[in-house]
Amino acid sequence: MINVAVIGTGAIAPSHINAYQAFSDKCQITALCDVYSEKAEKVKGDFKLTAAIAKDYKELLNRTDIDLVSICTPPYTHAEIAVDFLNAGKHVLVEKPMASSLKECDVMNEAAERNGKTLSVVAQNRFRNSMMKLKHVLDTKLMGPIVHTQVDSFWWRGHSYYDLWWRGTWEKEGGGCTLNHAVHHIDIFQWMNGMPSEITAVTSNVAHDNAEVEDLSIAIGRYSNGSLAQITSSAVHHGEEQQLTFQGENARVSTPWKLKASKSKENGFPEEDYELEEKIQHVYDKQPDVKYEGHAGQVYDVLTAIEANKEVLIDGVQGRKTLEIIMAIYESATLGKTVKLPLNEESAFYTRESILKNAKHFYEKKNTIDNFGENTITT
Repeated sequence: MINVAVIGTGAIAPSHINAYQAFSDKCQITALCDVYSEKAEKVKGDFKLTAAIAKDYKELLNRTDIDLVSICTPPYTHAEIAVDFLNAGKHVLVEKPMASSLKECDVMNEAAERNGKTLSVVAQNRFRNSMMKLKHVLDTKLMGPIVHTQVDSFWWRGHSYYDLWWRGTWEKEGGGCTLNHAVHHIDIFQWMNGMPSEITAVTSNVAHDNAEVEDLSIAIGRYSNGSLAQITSSAVHHGEEQQLTFQGENARVSTPWKLKASKSKENGFPEEDYELEEKIQHVYDKQPDVKYEGHAGQVYDVLTAIEANKEVLIDGVQGRKTLEIIMAIYESATLGKTVKLPLNEESAFYTRESILKNAKHFYEKKNTIDNFGENTITT
């Protein structure tokens, strides 16, 4: 039986708790921690847990009845908490984004390797049937080389969203919609298409004058073979229509699932390639469904990895790659230049200190509240 502690009992914590409770034969939640102990007590009651309550996570470091921790706290706290628990011999599942800087990612990965413990970064959308099927289709190379990718991470958040005390600041949240909303789509993008060789980007804040950070960014990624990728991150798009589209030389596929294949007429104009469409659709349909979706899928992956001493699907190295693209977007937009990948210690956005020094403040945060009365997440 794997004993679990959940650090932070805010809006995302129920997703973790529900996932763990789905595998009561493998794990049990033995501790909850939150700086607002009343929140932890409410969560304990809501989920009928027998867990101990702590106000400071350090109270839990030396407890022998904890094997795995879920870190559900604001991003600027992730690195310190994760490293402390890894050094204490615990496995760690940390919410997205992995950390506030690439240096913090490197420190976390070093701690995981040195202690021989699992470090997994939440990217629950990989554990969706549609995503696994799309990844399988891309891996077959039936589409031919990818020539263009479009990532539309469209979200909408009201003005009051950034009133929460830690949101909307570079120091506490670490960035805006590019980091905290588009992180899921950017993770899927780099998992399916690999890392671009350079990024050119612009950012703006068009609707949230109570936040320092961006609420809209547009980036172009270039690959060494000339392929281009467009990445739009937004917290201002009504309807929140989201998609990832991959255009190959032979066909286009996307999620939500859409398929179109073309072949050339003698004069170069297109006609539909029904034979290729049928082959690709067959591959998509025959790919088996994942056993568990979303957070449950990732928690199952982590639990089975711990039991079998094997690798997780999304480790700290994968988590760092996603943050590297995001930091390249920020660096390019801030400095007004194309940024080459990979980023190293010379990057103006490698450390938390350099980010705070260089990041553009669109506005200064005006309102601050401790908690919202109603704090459910809609997706």
